Order: sequence, then C-alpha cells, then structure tokens
Amino acid sequence: MKKLTIVCLLVLAALINKVDMLYGQPPLPNQDEQLASQYFQNKEFDKAVVYYEKLFNKKPNSFYYNYYLNCLLEVKDYKKAEKVVKRQIKQYPIELSYHVDLGNIYKTSGDATKAKEEFTYAVKQLSPNQEQIFNLAKAFVSIKELDFAIATYLRGRRVMAGDYPFSFELAEVYLQKGDLVAMTNEYLDVLLISDSYIQAVQNALQTSFGNSANTKRNEILKNELLKRVQKNEKTIYSELLIWMFIQQKEFDTAFTYAKALDNRKKEDGSRIISLAQIAVANESYEVAINCYNYLINKGSSNYYFVTSKMELLNVTYKRIIEHHNYTQADLSELEKKYLATIAELGKNENTVPLLKGLAHLQAFYLHKTDEAIQNLEEAIGVPKLSQTIQAQCKLELGDILLMTGDVWEASLKYSQVEKTFKNDPIGQDAKFRNAKVAYYTGDFKWAQAQLDVLKAATSKLIANDAMDLSLFISDNTVIDTSAIPLRIFARADLLSFQNKDDQAMVTLDSITTLFPDHALGDDILYKKSKIMISRGNFEEAAKYLKKIIDTYPDDILADDALFQLAELNENKFNDKEKAKELYQQLLLKYPGSLYTVEARKRFRKLRGDLVN
Repeated sequence: MKKLTIVCLLVLAALINKVDMLYGQPPLPNQDEQLASQYFQNKEFDKAVVYYEKLFNKKPNSFYYNYYLNCLLEVKDYKKAEKVVKRQIKQYPIELSYHVDLGNIYKTSGDATKAKEEFTYAVKQLSPNQEQIFNLAKAFVSIKELDFAIATYLRGRRVMAGDYPFSFELAEVYLQKGDLVAMTNEYLDVLLISDSYIQAVQNALQTSFGNSANTKRNEILKNELLKRVQKNEKTIYSELLIWMFIQQKEFDTAFTYAKALDNRKKEDGSRIISLAQIAVANESYEVAINCYNYLINKGSSNYYFVTSKMELLNVTYKRIIEHHNYTQADLSELEKKYLATIAELGKNENTVPLLKGLAHLQAFYLHKTDEAIQNLEEAIGVPKLSQTIQAQCKLELGDILLMTGDVWEASLKYSQVEKTFKNDPIGQDAKFRNAKVAYYTGDFKWAQAQLDVLKAATSKLIANDAMDLSLFISDNTVIDTSAIPLRIFARADLLSFQNKDDQAMVTLDSITTLFPDHALGDDILYKKSKIMISRGNFEEAAKYLKKIIDTYPDDILADDALFQLAELNENKFNDKEKAKELYQQLLLKYPGSLYTVEARKRFRKLRGDLVN
C-alpha cells in the first residue's frame, strides 16, 4: 500500500507539472520565482531577466515565457528575444500569436517593415479555428495593433464561412480605434444574420444611454438605424430604433415609430401598451395618453380596449394631480370621464379600480365625500370581487371616513383589513394606518406599541415609515412629558391629510407662538414645505427648506431639507448649478446621510462626469 501510494503521488505530481507546462499555470513560488517577481515589480528588469531566463529554461511554459520576453524587451536585448520567440514558433507552429510577439520585437527595435511582414504572415496563416482567430486578434490588441486585429477578425469571418461572424469582437476593436460608425454597423449587421441577436445587441449598446449617455454615439446609431429602416424590409431595425428612443426618454418619437410598426405588422397593440406603461413610469403622461387613445380607437374588439379605457383615466388623473397646476374645471371634467367610462363598461369586478379612483377624486379634490363613500360601498359589494381588491377599497373608505372626521369608523375599516390579511403587506399597511389614527388623536402610547411591531414588517417601506413615526413620537414625548405641542402637531398632520391646508398651517403656527423654542421647530418647517409642495407652491416650499438648513443644521431633518431643496432646484426651478452646489454640500456636511448615494449620483451627472 505504501509503494502504491508513492507511485500515485508521483503520477499526480507529473500530471500537475504537465498541466503547468500546457496551460501556463504559475508553479509554486520558490526563491528564484520570488526574486524574479520582486525585481519585475520594482522595474529592475536587468536583474529580473536573469531569474526568468533560468526559470524559463527549466520550465518553458507560457507563464515564464511572457515575463521573460517582457524583460528582454525592457532591457533591449532584441537578438535574444528574437531567438526565444523563434524557438517557440518552431515548437508550436499552430500558435500564431508567437508571430505577433516576433513582429512586436521588430517593431520595438525600429524595423517597421519586418514587423508588418510578420503581422501580415500571421493573418494569412489563419485556419477555420475559432480559438486560433480569437488568440491572434487578442495578441494584436495587446500591442495596440488594432488594424491587424480587425484584419484578423475579417479574415476569420471569411475562413469560418459563416459559422461565426465575429461582429461583437470587431465592434469592440472599432470602439477602441474610435471608429464609431464601423462599430455601430457591426452591431447592426449581426441582425441581418438573425433577429435572435437583438438582446445581445441591446446589451452591447446599453452603455451609451442613461447616466453614461454618449451623444455622438447615439447620433450615429440613430442615423444608421434610420438608413436601414428606410431601405430594409427587416422590422428588427424599427424595433431597435424604438428601443433606442425609449433609452433616450424620447417617448413621443418612440410612439411615432411604434405606431407605424404596429400598423405595418398588424399587431394587437402589445407594443403600444408596453410603451404606455414605460411612459407613465417616467411621468411622460402625454405620450401615455396618446398611446391609450390610439388603442381605444382600434375599437372595442381590440384586446387592450378595456385596459386602455381604464388606464387612460388613471394617467389623466396623475397628469392633473402631480403637476399641481389643475383647476376646478379640470377636476370636474375628469369626474365626468370617470362616470362616462363606468357607465360604458358597467360596474363589475374589472371596473372596481375605476370606482375606487373616482371615489378618491371626489373625496379629496371635489369635496363630494357622500358620493365617494357611496361609490366605495358599492364597489366593496360587487360580486366575485377578489379579497385583495375589496381590502384596497376598504382602506380607501377608511381614509375618506378619516377625512370626514369619523375617526372610529375609519379605524374599524382598517381593523377589518388587518384581521383578514394579518401577515400580508396589505394587512401591515392597515395596521400602520390604524397606528396613525392613534397618533392623530393623541394616543401616542398605543400608536407607538403598534409601530414597534411594524418595524419588522415585510414591506420595507412600511417598516421604515413605522420606524420614523415611532422615533418622532418618542423624541417629542421624552423631551416634553406634557406632549401638548406634539398633540397640536398631530392635529395639523391630520388637517393636512384631510386637504385642509390653510387650517393645518394655522395650527402649525400656533405651536411656534405658544412654544417658540420647542424641539419641533424643524419638523414644523418641514411639514410646511411639504404642504406647499402639494399645492405646487415650490418657491414658498424652498424658503421653509432653506430656513431648516440655516437654523437647524445639526438636527435630524437638515439633510432631508438639503436634498429636497436640491431636487426643487434641479427639477422645478431648472437651476442645475444651484442643484449641483446643494448636492455637493450634502455630501460634504452629511456623509452618513441616507441620501448620500443618490446625491453623489446626481451631483456627478450634473457635473457631467459620465457624459462623453
């Protein structure tokens, strides 16, 4: 057994040595290896070459070869380098990258003619061997001979006779060379072979968009695509063009081409519905409205007719409310559209979301709470309605009851949902709303008990909101045992929820009057800024935020205020320089803020770091 074990170990050692020889794996470091590596790293090539020559002669694998050759080139011993490479060529004639090494020796020593001859010879010797072609091209790229790398892939394409096009590899070399037109056309040409390459092409082009947007590359891509769309029957180029416009957030142009392609291919509208959803996610509501109207005009037999009817109302609602520039007439017109659509589609389990949306509009913006409650009660009673949708309607009903001041009935609705969906996110949402009811009514102890449970909620958003409110309550009850200022603040919070903004502002002012130096000072300003933003009064909101930054720089809301003010300057005031300055200020003053990552990203984008 001992003899057998020794034999096995010897065989294993021989195999490991053989693998090292074939694949160039570095051997276990010995003294010579360590000295060679140390001298090489210190750029003492005259010393390193001695050890690498010794190591290479002992074990002529590719690992030692590469270091040895580099040392010879660094010490300008071109004759010995040429001799070493020629020996490799003789021993491994199929490995054409050694000819690149030889040509590089001639190139480095100043003999450009011999270098070109050697490079050209290597390209001409290519066989239909994909690995050989890759290795040769990579060898050319490594010494910055990009034209020969291109020639390698082009000849490889010919000798492979259509088996593999090398398009992606060529595109990468063209990019390194700076030939963006050739790069783009390589990506586009591969789609002539098969539409199945579309995802790979999109992945390759993805780096040109978003925060890394490259205007020049995108313009070339658009021009080349437009040429192909006009002269090529393949619709894949139209699809790629639409994708490109979506990446650039040019949704209106994307809609023009998507509509044309939908008509050309006689599609059912799935492309348009997808574009509409993307447009909504990017707050491009006008484009989304055009998409849904297009689908509605296809007629009631279209698969997306009902969906488009319903989503059109949702988008119109978002456009009106989120832009903060609506009139009472806009709201009344939207209500009419809701009523007309519900009358057309009927009241059933599919249209309950419309009834819910109508109720919210009526209660919170048109002050028609009786109609809103009636619509929700009718929605809750619709036959075959899923429990989840029913629960959503109950939560909405609870909110409206809370808005009307019927606090206990609102709490009852929330409790019903919480009981039915005890461990689900919607049940946790109901529990959070119930905790807020207790907060609004000044029962802080009970509210905090519920919030502490919700800190472990499966929904991260609810868990974070619960933690924030719990911390807010504890901070302001420990400091002030009477909790009177907090009760007044909670009342103002409820008034704000009920859309009674003027009363909320007066209530907040009363805290400042009665308790001028209370710790709620920054919270009052922050709440006022949120009320102003909800009313579309961004200038006034900015004043409150700036006051927090100036007066309470060390309090918990300072970084929140700074980030919100930066956002207002970036998105509402269009003052990019001021926004950039504020983001930078946040990064410097509050490095531990939760907003740090997003602020850094926006600062870099505004500074143009990633724009080529």
